[in-house]
Amino acid sequence: MNEIIQAIAVYALPVIFAITLHEAAHAYAAKYFGDNTAYSQGRMSLNPLRHIDPFGTLLLPTIMYITSKSLGYPMLLGYAKPVPVDYSRLRNPKKQMAFVALAGPLANFIMAVGWTVFFLLIVKLQVTESYPYKVAQAGVLANCVMFVFNLLPIPPLDGSRVVFALLPNKMAASYAKIEPYGMFIVLGLLVLQVLNYWFVPVMALTQILLGWTVLPLRLLLG
Repeated sequence: MNEIIQAIAVYALPVIFAITLHEAAHAYAAKYFGDNTAYSQGRMSLNPLRHIDPFGTLLLPTIMYITSKSLGYPMLLGYAKPVPVDYSRLRNPKKQMAFVALAGPLANFIMAVGWTVFFLLIVKLQVTESYPYKVAQAGVLANCVMFVFNLLPIPPLDGSRVVFALLPNKMAASYAKIEPYGMFIVLGLLVLQVLNYWFVPVMALTQILLGWTVLPLRLLLG
């Protein structure tokens, strides 16, 4: 139990920020391209309470972590309140839905950069307290995981919107039909650990890109 409490203390702030900015980025992009649905419902907000789902964001991940840890392979799965987007209101729906979808993962990558910068700065300042280091590492990990997970090309995840935008209309319509079963597919792949074939290489590429992005600061700080 103490281990779980410690994990919550370290991950709570980074995860809340990761979820909030991810969803707010979707809302902002949708408004930018012509759909005010999320904006009119107050979802273009940095207030976490507007995005957190009590079950999906708090209870489900905790239950899954405790249950799966007892089985020997800890895993997390959760969700926030989905930002409502009326793609028909976008100026170019099929093309711009990809940009709206990518806004969320992009926000996570930017936050991963921010947490990395924070980590480098506290190292440079020789902060002796371990807690800030753990929070910074949790921020990088949480945002990289959200970035990689949401790029999965399985509806309704963000990666599927990009695939939909790239497919010819007829193929895109057929592809969209699997959306009602998408999360069951993701859960099944997660339980069977098939998602490792996506996560391992894409996470590695993400970490390389993250390293390149912060390289100038790393060199500057010596």
